[in-house]
Amino acid sequence: MPTLTLIFKNEAMALFDLKQGRSLTIGRRNDNDIMINNLAVSGYHGKIDSVGDGFVYIDLQSKNGSFVNEKLINSHWLEDGDMVSIGKHSLVFAYNPEELHPDDQDAKMEKTMAMDTNHYRAMMKKSKSNPDPPSAPSSAPPPAPPPQKLSKRIRGFLSYLTGGEGHIRLRSKLTKIGRDAASDIVVKGFTIGKTAVTISRTDEGYVLNYVGGMTKPRVNDQKVTKKAVILKGSDIIDIGSTKLKFVLRKVKIKPH
Repeated sequence: MPTLTLIFKNEAMALFDLKQGRSLTIGRRNDNDIMINNLAVSGYHGKIDSVGDGFVYIDLQSKNGSFVNEKLINSHWLEDGDMVSIGKHSLVFAYNPEELHPDDQDAKMEKTMAMDTNHYRAMMKKSKSNPDPPSAPSSAPPPAPPPQKLSKRIRGFLSYLTGGEGHIRLRSKLTKIGRDAASDIVVKGFTIGKTAVTISRTDEGYVLNYVGGMTKPRVNDQKVTKKAVILKGSDIIDIGSTKLKFVLRKVKIKPH
């Protein structure tokens, strides 16, 4: 199985084994599988998910973004030697020398959802060097309040409109949707990716990411490609012939 090496200031800090069928969360909060205690890292910054024989890195709507080999990405199928940069830390993905590397057709179709980062990094640097704009005049409307964290009592559900029956509670931090039989929600179709979509629970809410496959998902009839979508109550999600309605509900939390 491949490994991840956590690097800071050119020194290896820790080594993590990746296993098929298991996922790793990465972030500043101590309940992550890989905890990076740095203010540039979001509470839940990213996720590495096992998909078929390969592994995909997914950015979880982090504040400062994730970079793979100097490219800003939303998701990326990992290859031997890839370097994931999170703040000032890096994670190097590598296969053991005797391992066979996967040759996944879905990965070839949609290898990386990336964008050029020169302008992005320049804007980030400019923003940090000019932290505070001039005060607005008294007649200006007050600034919008910061987004509130999602209450632990609020949970997401998916209700089938077509392609299935019933309701599905999103119990995990990451829900996989695709044609792979191991997916949390299986959607049939040759053009559907083995993992087509992931839905992640973050502090800000539930975030939908397109991962792979020829058929792109839609949210409220808008195609989802590179940019992740923060789901709102009653959003309609289309993946191939399957249509789902996203609902937020208050649930009871059992005392420990």
